[in-house]
Amino acid sequence: MNYKIIKVLGILSIVFLSACTNENQMPEPLKVATQISEKVNVADLWQAKDINLITDADFKKKVEYGKELVAHTAKYLGPNGSVKQLSNGLNCQNCHLQAGTKAFGNNYGSVASMYPKYRNRSGTVENVTKRINDCFERSLNGEPLDTLSAEMLAMKAYITYIGSDVEKGKKAYGSGLKSFGYLNRAADKVKGKQVYIAQCQTCHQADGQGLMAESGDEYTYPPLWGKHSYNDGAGLSRVTNFAKYAKFNMPLGATYDKPILSDEDAWDVAAFVNSQYRPHIETPLDFPDLTKKPIDHPYGPYADNFSIRQHKYGPFEPISASRNSK
Repeated sequence: MNYKIIKVLGILSIVFLSACTNENQMPEPLKVATQISEKVNVADLWQAKDINLITDADFKKKVEYGKELVAHTAKYLGPNGSVKQLSNGLNCQNCHLQAGTKAFGNNYGSVASMYPKYRNRSGTVENVTKRINDCFERSLNGEPLDTLSAEMLAMKAYITYIGSDVEKGKKAYGSGLKSFGYLNRAADKVKGKQVYIAQCQTCHQADGQGLMAESGDEYTYPPLWGKHSYNDGAGLSRVTNFAKYAKFNMPLGATYDKPILSDEDAWDVAAFVNSQYRPHIETPLDFPDLTKKPIDHPYGPYADNFSIRQHKYGPFEPISASRNSK
C-alpha cells in the first residue's frame, strides 16, 4: 500500500535498534489499530528534566554533549566516527527514541532511579557505565567505550540527568516499553514479511539495510538486519521486545495511545525482522541462572523442555504458565 511522505518542522533526532527513527520525514498513518492495551494516565507520564535548568556551565556542556552522542552516535563513534571508530553505524536513539525521552519509546526515564541494579543477564549488580557499554557491544555491535573517556562521562551525565527527578528506587511511569498481550499462536514471519512490505519498507528499504544520510556518517533510516544492525545478543533480538517497540512506535507517527499496527501485525513483523541474518555475539556468561532467562530468548540453553523455535517465536503463554507454576 502506498502512502505519502510529508516533511515536518522541528527535527526530533533519534538509535537498538531498528525502526524508522529519523523524524524529518513522517509517513501518513495507514490505519489506527483497534487493539489498545491498558489505559495510560497521561498526567503521570515521565518527562525528561529540562537541560536548560542546569546553571553550571561546564556540567551543562557535558550533558549537551551526551545528548548529542545519543542522538548522533555514529558521527562520533561509528565506522567513520570523528572521535573513534567503535560501532556499526547505528545511533543510540534508533533504539531509545527522541534521544531517550519518548514515552514508551524505550526511554531513559528510570535509569537514574534504578541503577545500580542487579540484572539477571549478567547475574551481577551493574552500574550505568556497564549498561551503556552493553549497548555498544550488542545493539551497536561494537567495542566498549573507555569508561573514563569524555564520551562515556558525557553520555552517563545526560542519561542520568534527564531522569534525576524520579525518586530513587522507583520506576518512572512511561519508561521502557509498553506491554501488550501474547498471541495464542506463534508469531508468523511469513505474515510479518507482508507487514514489513506495507508498513516498514519505505523507510528501511526492501533489503532491510536502511538508508544512509547524504553525509555518509549516519543512517537516515537504520538497517534492521545485516552486518550493520544489532547483533543477536541485543534486547531487540527478542521478539517480545521488538513487538512492543514496533506496536507503540512504528511506523512513524505511531504513539502509545495511537498505534498503527494491530497486535498481530506487531508480533508478526517482529518475527520476520528477527528471522533475518544479523551478527552473532558469543555470550557464554549470560544468564548464569537459567531459570531467570527470558521466555523469548532466541537461543539456548534453557531450564525447560520447550523448543528453541517456541522460545523465539512462541506461542509464549505455555512457557510462561509452566514457569509460573513452579
